[in-house]
Amino acid sequence: MALNAKAWLAQLHALPLHRPVRVMNVCGGHERTITQAGLRGALPPLIELIPGPGCPVCVCPEEDIHQAVQLALHEPITLVAFGDMLRVPVNLPKGEPRSLDQAHAAGADIRPIASPLEALRIARDEPARQVVFFAAGFETTTAPVASLLVQGVPDNLTILLSGRLTWPAVSMLLDSDTPGFDALVAPGHVATVMGAEEWEFVIEQHHLPAAVAGFSPESLSAAIYSVLRQHLDKRCFLDNCYPELVRPGGNPSARNHLSQALDVVDADWRGIGIIPASGYALNRDYARWDARKRFPDYGTPERKRAGRMPPGCDCTQVVLGRKYPSQCRLYGEACTPRNPLGPCMVSEEGACRIWWSGGMRNRATG
Repeated sequence: MALNAKAWLAQLHALPLHRPVRVMNVCGGHERTITQAGLRGALPPLIELIPGPGCPVCVCPEEDIHQAVQLALHEPITLVAFGDMLRVPVNLPKGEPRSLDQAHAAGADIRPIASPLEALRIARDEPARQVVFFAAGFETTTAPVASLLVQGVPDNLTILLSGRLTWPAVSMLLDSDTPGFDALVAPGHVATVMGAEEWEFVIEQHHLPAAVAGFSPESLSAAIYSVLRQHLDKRCFLDNCYPELVRPGGNPSARNHLSQALDVVDADWRGIGIIPASGYALNRDYARWDARKRFPDYGTPERKRAGRMPPGCDCTQVVLGRKYPSQCRLYGEACTPRNPLGPCMVSEEGACRIWWSGGMRNRATG
């Protein structure tokens, strides 16, 4: 019989921990469940849960957002994007539109969508209009974009792709001198698409405990218990705590569409820089639907840097798990959901936005 969250908490409190153990939860959806369920405060004090780089909006490079804004302002197009992307600000002088929302207010035709199929519908409904789909996301949202391309799209629909793979950022952290965590809870939705095997490198190369979790408090508690038990037993393995959806090999159709339409390329992560083999780009067979090839490049050499955050913003350190959201210098003061300065306060998967929505409104001192 499966344990409920209360039973898992009892098991966690019974663990013989004698020193702090840092567990990174990669996914923004995991962080939302942890915060909304009050899981962090219910755990034994020696268990530290660290939000990781699992928010695609937060790491979308500034130059991609800038390109989307400029295309919408200067080209005769309709630009569509997932809703979270519309409010992400970039560094521009006062008076210039700094986000897609502000570009819309300045007259650009920008529309929020919740699914790639909505982009397809808009393009088909307006065949004389060029439609650009600004598609930012990890494997779970990039796979439907690839499927859209494989199944066929009209000539008036192009993709401005800013897709990223999840695991290379975790690999980069583990390869650094200060990874900042002792065990990993991997994202169940990514494993549903790509297979849990994608995370075996954590075990094989770095000898750290790892478990794949779903999005319920029960699944997350089970995964946290698993990695802590592995840590105590000094026996690491990849545990699948989301067997309802995660199968060996993931989703074959989704993976096939990703490999058929897209190439894996080196990619920029906002505030972090280039991570090798961490991004997706339309391949040669689908280049005619690549917005980067159909429209002018509005970037400049200084814009194409490592995607700096706004002055004083610590989103990069939050994304890398080196600071909690409340330790950001701007958190809750200059930066709030009503007036977000950094991307982590915009997205529903951003740790700062999640903490604020969870009632943690005060900036940490000291």
